[in-house]
Amino acid sequence: MDILTWFQESVLSNTMMMVFLIATIGYAVGRIRICGLDLGTAGILLVALVFGHFGVSIPKEIQDMGLICFVTSVGFIAGPKFFRNFKANAKSYVLLGLLVIITGALTCVLTITVFKVPTDISVGMMTGALTSTPGLAAAIEATTDAASVGYGIAYPFGVIGVVLFVQLLPRILKTDMEAERAMFSAVAEVKVKENKKKLIDIDDMGFFAFALAIILGIILAKIVIPLPGGGEFALGTSGGPLLAGLVLGHFGNIGPVNLKVEKRILETMREFGLALFLLGAGCGAGAGFVEILKEQGAMLFIYGALMTILPMFVGYFFAAKVLKLSVLNSLGSICGGMTSTPALGTLIRVAGTDDVASAYAATYPVALVMVVLASQFIGIFF
Repeated sequence: MDILTWFQESVLSNTMMMVFLIATIGYAVGRIRICGLDLGTAGILLVALVFGHFGVSIPKEIQDMGLICFVTSVGFIAGPKFFRNFKANAKSYVLLGLLVIITGALTCVLTITVFKVPTDISVGMMTGALTSTPGLAAAIEATTDAASVGYGIAYPFGVIGVVLFVQLLPRILKTDMEAERAMFSAVAEVKVKENKKKLIDIDDMGFFAFALAIILGIILAKIVIPLPGGGEFALGTSGGPLLAGLVLGHFGNIGPVNLKVEKRILETMREFGLALFLLGAGCGAGAGFVEILKEQGAMLFIYGALMTILPMFVGYFFAAKVLKLSVLNSLGSICGGMTSTPALGTLIRVAGTDDVASAYAATYPVALVMVVLASQFIGIFF
C-alpha cells in the first residue's frame, strides 16, 4: 500500500479525524488578521470548503448537532433579556427583518429579469446569500434541484461577508463599544426576582436543562404550518431549538426544577456548535464548487455577493437612520435578518457582550418566514 492510498483510507475517510483536523486548521486561519480584521471561527468554513472540494464529507448529523447546540445556547443566553428587549423594539425588528429579505428578493428578481440567470439557480443563490437552509428547501420545491447549485455558489460569501461586515462597520464608524454596551444593556435591563423557593438541581452545570431544551426544540422544529399557494413553513433545526432555549432561559425553572445553565457552559457549547456547523456546511458547499463556477461563470459569484451586500447596507441604513437603533442593536438585528449564525458569533466577540443575541433572536423568526415565502413567490412567478 502506497502512502497516498494509506492517507486516503486511514485519514481522509476517518470522520473524527477530519472534524478535528479541519477545526484545528480553521481556527489557525481564522486567527490571521488582515488590516485589523479576522474571520475568527468562520475560518473553519474556508478550510472546510477546500477539504470539501477534494472529496471530504461530514455526516449531516454532525452539522445538525452543531447548529442545534449553537442556537440553543444563544436562546438560553438571550432568554432573560429577550422578551423585554423585543417588547421595546418589536415593530423595529419586524420591519427590519422584512426589509432585509425584500431587498435580497428584489436583487434576485433583478438577476433573473436583467442578467438572465435561470430562476432556479438565482433563487438558490438568494437562499445561499442569506444562509437559509429552510429557504433552499422552499426554493427546490418551487423550482428544481438546480437551486442547490446556486446555494453552493452564494453560501460562502453569505457567511464571510456578514462576518466581515459586523467587524468592519464599527471600525468605520469609530464606535465607542463601551458606550454602546451600556446603551444596549439599558434597553434590555432586567430585574431578576429572587426565587424564595428552594429549587432542585438535577445536575450542577445545567446539562439537564440544555438537553431538555433541545428535545423540545426538535419537537417544535417538526411542526409544519401550511402557507398560501400550497407551500408550508416549519421552524426547522435552527428555529425550534432557538425558541425553546429562549423560553427556558427566560423562565429559569419549571415548578421546583432549576433550568438555569452555567454561562461558561453555554459559551462553550455555543462555540463548539458553531464550529461543527461550519464544518458540515463548508464541506457540503465545497463539493463541486469550482466546477459549478466554471460551468456557470464567475459572474454568478458577483450576483450572489450582491444578494448579501445590498440587504446588509440597506438594512443598516434603515435601522440607524429611520428606526434610530444603536449600532449594536442594528448589527444584531441584521445578523438575524440575514439569518447568519456565524456572524452572530463574531458580533458577540466584537461587541464584548452577549446582549446582542437578543436582537438577533428577535429579527431571525421574521426573516426565516420571509425568505421561505420569497423563495416560493419568485419560483412561482418568475
